[in-house]
Amino acid sequence: MSAGPVRLLWMLTAISAGGLGFDVASREPGPSEVLVALPSTGIGFGSVRPLPFFYDIYTFRGEAGRTTVVAAFAVEAGELETKRVGDNERYRFSVTIELADTVLRSVTNRHDSVFADLPRHLRDEHLLYTHIEVQAPPSRDIQQRVFMIDATESGIGQLYWKYTWIPDYSGTELMLSDVALGQPDTQTGWTRGEATLALLPTSQFPSNAFDVYYEIYNLPEGNPYTTEITLERVAGSSSETAEDREPIRLRFAGESTAAPDGTLPELRRVEARLAKGSYRITVTIDDRTTGRTASRSRTFEVQTSGHGATMVPSLQVAPLIR
Repeated sequence: MSAGPVRLLWMLTAISAGGLGFDVASREPGPSEVLVALPSTGIGFGSVRPLPFFYDIYTFRGEAGRTTVVAAFAVEAGELETKRVGDNERYRFSVTIELADTVLRSVTNRHDSVFADLPRHLRDEHLLYTHIEVQAPPSRDIQQRVFMIDATESGIGQLYWKYTWIPDYSGTELMLSDVALGQPDTQTGWTRGEATLALLPTSQFPSNAFDVYYEIYNLPEGNPYTTEITLERVAGSSSETAEDREPIRLRFAGESTAAPDGTLPELRRVEARLAKGSYRITVTIDDRTTGRTASRSRTFEVQTSGHGATMVPSLQVAPLIR
């Protein structure tokens, strides 16, 4: 890891947690996500420890040739320190996304603060989740960094980073955005046009029923089209049975009502009895007029523990200075 990101990390800790130093690690060290560790010190501060969390990144067409990048974060309540405020328990944490273009040497970032005052202490496994959004230029040479710090106790935090790319949704061919999944029947969350989605990192999905959001690009208004949503068990998942291996297919037909910019958003509810384990959802669009097709997939994990999850809106703070 270069000196630049290290300096940024220490600066963020000082601004948001009032202290210096915390451990940084990857959730799954491997060829696509790198393990990083920084020395840390707790001299004069509280406990010093990592803060494991979950995250997902979603991309959509932005304005003026840019790409909308949305990061969904979740953390188990038991990983956070709390503070008593009146009759409530206050949970506080800060989240950051940074997209560094290694070729153009440009950085897009956002840093948000999150807190929730709740009338009781949550179970350790209960998830608190939020999201942040940035607009970034498309690029195939991106170092993606997402990190979270405990805003109640200094010295607690964690960073995950990997090399990735930001897709370009310009052009005229039929395309699909990322497939985003959210908890059903929620009133708050990420808002995109008329759709509201409670984005929850897909490694921690607690419900069999969920909302699916995606955007179709360059499907001309008036063209008839079909949408097929396929759910299939990922090979090798725990508790897999012969019945679980049978894909679930949902099919819809309609006529394009795309906006003038060629964007057609779709928000659909999926209700299926899925056993605990890993699944792949695939959305396929077929333009019945031109014969063109487009498809996108995403894997997700169904959890049946019922520990619960609470959406916590974020509050943007001052941009980071590089």
